Amino acid sequence: MARVALVTGGTRGIGEAISKALKAAGYSVAATYGGNDEAAKKFTDETGIATYKWSVADYAASKDGLAKVEADLGPIDVVVANAGITRDAPFHKMTPDQWQEVIDTNLTGVFNTVHPVWPGMRERKFGRVIVISSINGQKGQFGQVNYAATKAGDLGIVKSLAQEGARFGITANAICPGYIATEMVMAVPEKVREAIISQIPTGRLGEPEEIARCVVFLASDDATFVNGSTISANGAQFFV
Repeated sequence: MARVALVTGGTRGIGEAISKALKAAGYSVAATYGGNDEAAKKFTDETGIATYKWSVADYAASKDGLAKVEADLGPIDVVVANAGITRDAPFHKMTPDQWQEVIDTNLTGVFNTVHPVWPGMRERKFGRVIVISSINGQKGQFGQVNYAATKAGDLGIVKSLAQEGARFGITANAICPGYIATEMVMAVPEKVREAIISQIPTGRLGEPEEIARCVVFLASDDATFVNGSTISANGAQFFV
C-alpha cells in the first residue's frame, strides 16, 4: 500500500512541484490550499491529486482537515509543511497585523500541521516531517523581519522534532530554497530579477523541481539516518 504524503500549499509554485514529484515516486498525495479554488481545481484536473482547503493558521481547521485526509487516503506518513505567505515591509513600517499574519501561517502553521499527526507517527513507528524554510531564514533579509523570523523558527522546530521522534522512526528535516523561478519571483520587474540572479554564483534561479527532488529524497527510506538536517538549495548563494 502506498504511503500517504500531505503537502500544504501544494497546488502552486514549489508546493505543486513537490506534490507532483511525490506522486511520481509512488506516494498517495493530498495537497492543501488556502483560497484559490480555481487553481486547485485546475491542479486536480491535471494531476489527479486530491486537494483539501483549509487555513494552516487555524488549528481546529487543520486538525479537521487532516482527519478528513486520513479518512480518505489512510494514515499520513509524510508531512511537507510548505504553505507560507509574505507581508513585506521595512521594520519601522511593519504593522502588528503584518507581523502576526506571517507568524500565524509560516510558524504556527507548521505546528498546526504536524501536531495532530504526530501521535499516529509515534504509534506506527514511522514518519517523515519536511519543512520548507528559506535562505532568508538563514541569513535574514531587508524588509522581511517577520518572514525571516518564521523561517528561522521553522529550523528550530525541525531540530527539536528530530530529537523527539528519532527513537520512534520519525525524521524531521528542513529545506532552505534560495531564489526559485516561481510565479511570484518571475512576476517581479526584470531589473530586480537580474539583480537577484547576479548574487547567485550558479548564475540562474532554481527550478521548483529541484526543491521537489530534495523532498522526495528526505521522504524516502534512503534518508533514514538524515535527521534534524537542513538542505540549502540556493546555487551557492549562502553557506551555513
